[in-house]
Amino acid sequence: MAYQTINPFTNEVVKTFSNHTDTEIENTLNQAYALYQSAWAPPENISDRQALLRRLADVMILHQEKIARTITLDMGKLLIESRNEIANCIEIVQFYAEQAADLLKPVAYPSKLGDGWVEHHPIGIILAIEPWNFPIYQLIRVIAPAIAVGNPVVAKHASNVPQCAQLVEDLLREANAPAGTYTNLFVSPDQIAAIISDRRVQGVALTGSENAGSIVAAQAGSKLKKATMELGGNDVFVVTDDADVIAAAHTAVGGRLYNAGQVCTAAKRYIVHEKVAPQFIQIVQDSFAKVIMGNPLDENTTLAPLSSHKSKENLQKQLDAAIAHGAKVLCGNQPAEGNFFTPTLITDISRDNPAYFEEFFGPVAQLYVVKNDDEAIALANDSHFGLGGTVFSKDIERAKKLASRIETGMVFINRFGDSVAELPFGGVKRSGFGRELSDLGIKEFVNHKLVVVGQK
Repeated sequence: MAYQTINPFTNEVVKTFSNHTDTEIENTLNQAYALYQSAWAPPENISDRQALLRRLADVMILHQEKIARTITLDMGKLLIESRNEIANCIEIVQFYAEQAADLLKPVAYPSKLGDGWVEHHPIGIILAIEPWNFPIYQLIRVIAPAIAVGNPVVAKHASNVPQCAQLVEDLLREANAPAGTYTNLFVSPDQIAAIISDRRVQGVALTGSENAGSIVAAQAGSKLKKATMELGGNDVFVVTDDADVIAAAHTAVGGRLYNAGQVCTAAKRYIVHEKVAPQFIQIVQDSFAKVIMGNPLDENTTLAPLSSHKSKENLQKQLDAAIAHGAKVLCGNQPAEGNFFTPTLITDISRDNPAYFEEFFGPVAQLYVVKNDDEAIALANDSHFGLGGTVFSKDIERAKKLASRIETGMVFINRFGDSVAELPFGGVKRSGFGRELSDLGIKEFVNHKLVVVGQK
């Protein structure tokens, strides 16, 4: 597995990194475990760890533009999107720096046996296996709560964003994090399996594909290790007959093209009432046609390239297969230079078309026209995935009822889904299990220790 940055805009190799040896991995685990066993980790010293998070936030603010440019050079997203990503990361770090002590305070459990309470203790080293599409954010949403809890982190990042992986370690070092707090590892699949098996590693957090998740979840489960899995999505964007169609359509476009469509929670399936479908389709087609493909570092560019030539090839194969099985192209699917992919809208997707159940990781949207709310919900839930979704309706009570019926971990009403520190993130079905961020995320990798004082 070669860890190297290949500029997605130019396809030029920027930098290559050597893999870590087994000896280096052992030294890393020794260092991280020593930190876990030290005075740094216990709950009573959380103020020191919160101070570290405050320093990390300050360092990230200081280097904000450098980090954003590194993100863009590693995986190709628009510079403004990279700036948004790092701003979100800073907010996550600040959230846990300020809120962790309250989130982790003991919870009373009175009972007939006596006064009881649950304390939240660290459990050991956490292995983070993260993807390339949000290369700093994916790491930070694991690292920040782990630090707050007292769990050291070792990370295996995606092979195409090595500069981002190393940068996070550098930022923590500048924030004077104790040795072993976070270590980046360039490792092979066999080495990952060995790390999961190591007794010092007590948790695995993975964000990635369904295939990667099934492999790692099996490895973690076989060793009785706690795991969280944030996997793919095929999120719906439901538009009712009474919706603000203009607002809905423009939101749907942004929700599909953000990060060149390489988002697990992107608006991938438009489910639109037949009454408003013509207007919705026209706005989407017009907006897709107006994108400006170019250098993602250029402020005028509105659509970035895909992360790699392989990503483009895979997406085109998916689209070709969908068309071969009867899907109709309403716009897009035009040749584009380099790693760019023309925004595409397809419809007439039957249930026996492979596209019906697949995730398109790029700027390809599916359109389904429905007659009523029940039909919309049936379509929404007829999916292997269950990550997020959106409902647009002027009738908020109606929208709330629809949101409750959609089988996903998250639903947003009259706005596209987003991720912020104070809200939990995660899904159901093949979209994975567990939650990140918020109070739920910080308690995924803790020992919920019950203590009871017996009655006299």
